[in-house]
Amino acid sequence: MPTTSRTDEVPAAATLRERYDTMKQRVAEAARRSGRAPGEVIVVAVSKYAEMDDVRRLVALGHQDFGESHVQQLIQRAAMLEEMQGRRRTLPGVAGAGAESGPAAGVRWHFVGHLQRNKVKKVIGLVRLIHSVDSLRLAEEIQAVAFKKDEPLDVLVQVNCSGERSKHGCAVPAAIHLCEQIDTMIHLRVRGLMTMAPYSENPEDSRPTFERCRELFDEARTLGIAGPAFNILSMGMSGDFEVAIECGANLVRIGSSLFGSPAGAAAEHGEDDDEDE
Repeated sequence: MPTTSRTDEVPAAATLRERYDTMKQRVAEAARRSGRAPGEVIVVAVSKYAEMDDVRRLVALGHQDFGESHVQQLIQRAAMLEEMQGRRRTLPGVAGAGAESGPAAGVRWHFVGHLQRNKVKKVIGLVRLIHSVDSLRLAEEIQAVAFKKDEPLDVLVQVNCSGERSKHGCAVPAAIHLCEQIDTMIHLRVRGLMTMAPYSENPEDSRPTFERCRELFDEARTLGIAGPAFNILSMGMSGDFEVAIECGANLVRIGSSLFGSPAGAAAEHGEDDDEDE
């Protein structure tokens, strides 16, 4: 079955519920094509261009995993959802009232952008997973802050499998060694790899990048790095997530297919340096 092209995406005029249902169907079909169950693929809703009301609606639809690439926006949105959940817990007659606890009960935040070392202390305690560890210096800073706060943290090693100079990520030959180094850190758990493919109108153009990252992922697992916990392969965005799933991704980061396209066709596929606030 051919991979869905960009032109087959749900129109922007569709409701959030319609876009969400269509996205889940596309993820499920791609998972089945790769011989896996739909539930084996986690979708991180990248909300950096979304209105906060849409984030709340997606939470109400039962979605749990959200990604941000700017530290300040992550802090603000996590606080807003926590406040919403707090109000919900105090309402009489709400099912499960009193059973939830923060931060933002049921919501798992992911940091998906390039993380500056001086911002690390701001994300510890807010995020479940950092997707973008691309150097030993960044890993050491996260380890130092996590140690001080006594909060172990899960991370992915970002690999520049496309070789683009504009992309963050460690070089392919350095990826295994970086994973091994992080695996020695007491307060970090290296959970797998992340990569981004070059932007293209044709999703199939992403396949070589994703296949290379899958090969690295399999190599790291064969070497026994981090043991069974090394089990996350984060690849694919709105324009190419089906190809990524077919290549073995079990975590995809989807923004515009859920929330609508930002200004500029390739805006979502670009990378954000977390700017100074």
